[in-house]
Amino acid sequence: MDIKYKRILVKLSGEAIGGKDGKGIDKNKLEKVVNQLVDLSKCGVQIAVVIGAGNFWRGRYGAEYIERTTADYMGMLATTLNALALQEMLETKNIQTRVMTAIEMRQVAEPYIRRKAMRHLEKGRIVIFACGTGNPYFTTDSAAALRAIEIESEVILLAKNVDGVYDKDPKKFDNAKKYDEVTYMQSISEGLGVMDTTAFTLCMENRIPILVFALNEKDSIKRAVSGEKIGTIIKE
Repeated sequence: MDIKYKRILVKLSGEAIGGKDGKGIDKNKLEKVVNQLVDLSKCGVQIAVVIGAGNFWRGRYGAEYIERTTADYMGMLATTLNALALQEMLETKNIQTRVMTAIEMRQVAEPYIRRKAMRHLEKGRIVIFACGTGNPYFTTDSAAALRAIEIESEVILLAKNVDGVYDKDPKKFDNAKKYDEVTYMQSISEGLGVMDTTAFTLCMENRIPILVFALNEKDSIKRAVSGEKIGTIIKE
């Protein structure tokens, strides 16, 4: 297998491993992701993962009775559920994995320390970053951008429910145009809705390319890492 990227950060949404209604954890969906990460790890790719928690909690669920900061912290804690599930399945396949959290919970995971994360990656362990940035008002997109910069990732692989970036919602508009390549500024100015503005700005300032592709396509993560033309690349 050809390898284009030696160190990657994969950004997964919680819904990507959720059941038919997007809730909970679907074992088959999780295993499809895990099998690709296992193959890549065995090829020597250093892998970090940031995972969301939309399959368990979103701040808007408690909008009527929970203050925004509290709701955001609840979402951060929920990402740990997905991170631990991902870790357990990876380790059943004999891949050493570490979950590192931005909010300390030493009984279940390591606190995030950049140097330690780098060392884990160098030793071939898959590192899963949970709890976002550890601060309210920041999305897991921003956490993915921040962690990618900190660990010196070559690319952010943004696995989504659509096969790339479009000029409008392809689910609503039949004439939606798919881009093969766009710039950071174009993504921001046209409001393409791939990531939030904070995440885009971090990537732009630090020249971290973002590859957007459909997770549900066969071996899409492996194909992205091998350099196959897939999805949409966002860069300068």
